[in-house]
Amino acid sequence: MGILIKDAMAVLPEYENGKYTGSKVEKTTIGILGKNIYFIGDNVPGDFVIDEEIDGSDSLVIPGLINAHTHSYMSLFRNAADDLSFMDWLFGRIDPLEGKLTPEDAYWGAKLAIIEMMKSGTTCFNDMQMHIHQTTKAVNETGMRAFIGRGLVGGTNEDGSVNDLGVLKLNEALEEMEDASLTDRLSFFFGPHAPYTCDPGYLKHVASVAKEKGMGIHIHLSESVTECENMAKEQGCTPIEYADRAGCFEIPCIAAHCVQATDSDIELLAKKGVSVVSNPASNMKLGNGFAPIQKMLDAGINVCIGTDGAGSNNSLNLFHEMSLMALIHKGTAKTPQCISAKECFAMATINGAKALGMEDKLGTIEVGKRADLAMLDLKSPSLMPNNNLMAALSYSANGSEVRTVIIDGTVTMKDRMILTFDEAEVYEKAAEIVKRIGV
Repeated sequence: MGILIKDAMAVLPEYENGKYTGSKVEKTTIGILGKNIYFIGDNVPGDFVIDEEIDGSDSLVIPGLINAHTHSYMSLFRNAADDLSFMDWLFGRIDPLEGKLTPEDAYWGAKLAIIEMMKSGTTCFNDMQMHIHQTTKAVNETGMRAFIGRGLVGGTNEDGSVNDLGVLKLNEALEEMEDASLTDRLSFFFGPHAPYTCDPGYLKHVASVAKEKGMGIHIHLSESVTECENMAKEQGCTPIEYADRAGCFEIPCIAAHCVQATDSDIELLAKKGVSVVSNPASNMKLGNGFAPIQKMLDAGINVCIGTDGAGSNNSLNLFHEMSLMALIHKGTAKTPQCISAKECFAMATINGAKALGMEDKLGTIEVGKRADLAMLDLKSPSLMPNNNLMAALSYSANGSEVRTVIIDGTVTMKDRMILTFDEAEVYEKAAEIVKRIGV
């Protein structure tokens, strides 16, 4: 299938001495062949057969956004647990609601999340979920791209062996990896939930299994003050140090939040090459504060952006997160030079791809990379006039400007109409579920 996007403005990467330095906007034509970008430029290769031509005039083509940390099934909990402290939110409200969900509920929740993400330009998400097979099924059916980790909780017995709960959760994760109908759009991580739900022995065991399998870890770290205070009291260290001692940083690791990271934590994260996912809206809404992002960037840490779940955000819109990322740190640092629009865009694209080990395939518009693209309407009032489009992506856009989405070379949304599955059916099922579980 040859798709031609003709005469569009496009966000293209800039390099200096082979190193990515940011993005620029240029008018160009993009050719897609199969799953990949085949050419970029006005000269259409003679061997390129056009099966579909998309008029790119009045459009801005961007690499699909990457949501580096979320919980897709929690779309069902949107506006269901608000204005609560973190521990009350988690254990008093969300945990009981999760206990009422069936596996099929999680499937419909994932589909609802995919609608929202796709309609706001996200083409890939890194998910921590609780019902095996359901998110993988939703991803396969919708044409989305995802990295999935079954959330793991557990501990160890007096003899050091993993307890029954820990064995069960880990076996579920392995089962999903083995049984899933794998596609280029679906990959997996191990997802130990957090230091306060995984004791040292269990976390060490999960890390060793992940290393044996040649896979990475996705974990929540240093999200709240209470978490850090309890860890200092019980283990004499920070959650980030705890994870390091358990071997989590000896393999590729994505650490969500890190809001309470200390200077020594930041040094450790940088030294071990850990990618950090900041979730500004969720962190603010739960009263957890602001991660020291500028210090992390200065230390050379790969920082990317996530939304967290809709139960705490309460949206899955990465344009909103980019805006918050740029604005809150300027405000807290009291300098407008803190974290630029270009840096925010990199966090939502190429940095997310690096965290997932996919920077050679995702995150920028380049020949040979996967055709994961979003097209924004430049005649949207939020983008008019088209003065500085890189700035507009962080400061002006809100996601409603996204008109067309292409994932893995397939048009999944056109003129804001999703083509790969029944949107109305998802809304109907979601309404039935929340009524049944008492949200």
